[in-house]
Amino acid sequence: MDDLRVPPGPGAPHGLVVPASELSEQFSRSSGPGGQGVNTTDSRVQLSLDLATTSALDEAQRARALRHLEKRLVGTTLTIAAEEHRAQRKNRSAARERLADLLREAVAPEVPRRPTKPTRGSKRRRLEAKRNRSVIKQNRSRPRPE
Repeated sequence: MDDLRVPPGPGAPHGLVVPASELSEQFSRSSGPGGQGVNTTDSRVQLSLDLATTSALDEAQRARALRHLEKRLVGTTLTIAAEEHRAQRKNRSAARERLADLLREAVAPEVPRRPTKPTRGSKRRRLEAKRNRSVIKQNRSRPRPE
């Protein structure tokens, strides 16, 4: 297995290189239909990387990655599964691509939202919608006896 190369992007201007020794691959049988091949080949790939101990990230990148990916982590380990292809080789490359994309997004610094004001047109449309909704609700009431 080769080192995982993450292309350059925000937060990693020169890209990242994750050593192959830090990646862990496990193979298992894919679920779902597929005939005889599904029952005999281990084509599903699980690729894992421990973000807390990897040498590919500096401390700032590590903190951003742990914060950005906290819902996907088990402890500090990020695991990617790929089983969309029939061939194990294709699933391995798909899992590596997905892991590289996730790491690239995770190390990018957050861009703060620039506060904006609602436009005059959006205010007018909002108030008009409120008036229309009010009329609809008033029409649901019982008619007054006259």
